[in-house]
Amino acid sequence: MPKVAKANSAFMKPLTVSEDLAAVVGAGPLPRSEVVKKLWVYIKSKNLQDPKNKRNIVADANLKKVFGGKAVVNMFEMTKLVSKHLS
Repeated sequence: MPKVAKANSAFMKPLTVSEDLAAVVGAGPLPRSEVVKKLWVYIKSKNLQDPKNKRNIVADANLKKVFGGKAVVNMFEMTKLVSKHLS
């Protein structure tokens, strides 16, 4: 039988969500993929993408706590900042 490629278990492992991040995505534990998905649901529901540059997220009060006080972050930086809230 051929070996089936195993899903990246580190990516699917439920992680503890910080209090600040839980205010946005809900209480954990959640896998990283789910955190990112819920983050985008939150961003889109509150219309927080910069209309001129969709890659930029304009933080509201909850996201500022997650983004280390930054008012605007791009989507690539967002992933790095969110990682600090997962353990």
